[in-house]
Amino acid sequence: MTTTAGTDAENSGAHPRFAEALRELGIGDLERQVRRFPEATRTAAEAAAALGCELSQICKSLIFAAWGSPLLERSRELGGGVPVLVLMDGASRVDLELVRKELGADKVTRARAEVVRETTGYAIGGVPPFGHRTRTRVLADRSLLEHDVVWAAAGTPYTVFPMTPRDLVAHAGATLVDVREHAA
Repeated sequence: MTTTAGTDAENSGAHPRFAEALRELGIGDLERQVRRFPEATRTAAEAAAALGCELSQICKSLIFAAWGSPLLERSRELGGGVPVLVLMDGASRVDLELVRKELGADKVTRARAEVVRETTGYAIGGVPPFGHRTRTRVLADRSLLEHDVVWAAAGTPYTVFPMTPRDLVAHAGATLVDVREHAA
């Protein structure tokens, strides 16, 4: 494996756009806490295994598309629906019906990969909870608050950073909701 020298953001492991977002939010020192792994950690399970933490301590940043919601701007037509970011603990699944009800939307689906990249500026598996290319509505499941610290992607499938759940929710501009799928 060959490595090359890069910018400070690249050396920290954080994606340059995400590192810039940290600085803009006044939390640039968090960049020193970014962990970079030699292998991609595209899933919550891979990230938890690499960190040695509980699966529920991973914060997944998931993009969905919503149609017909009066709570969302109607002018965006990326992929036919308005992108919505949902922050969920790594051990849980998002209940699309609960998201739909929360937004007052007619329909909610998982966004296509190209919509995720266009909306956030990041590839699936590396989407951070904030620092996106465009501003979207953000919902954060309350299950994240069950931990003192959670880990989220730092803009690449190889990087994560730690943050208290309350700070993460605040910096993401998220609304706390209950959208976790419950077993029947």
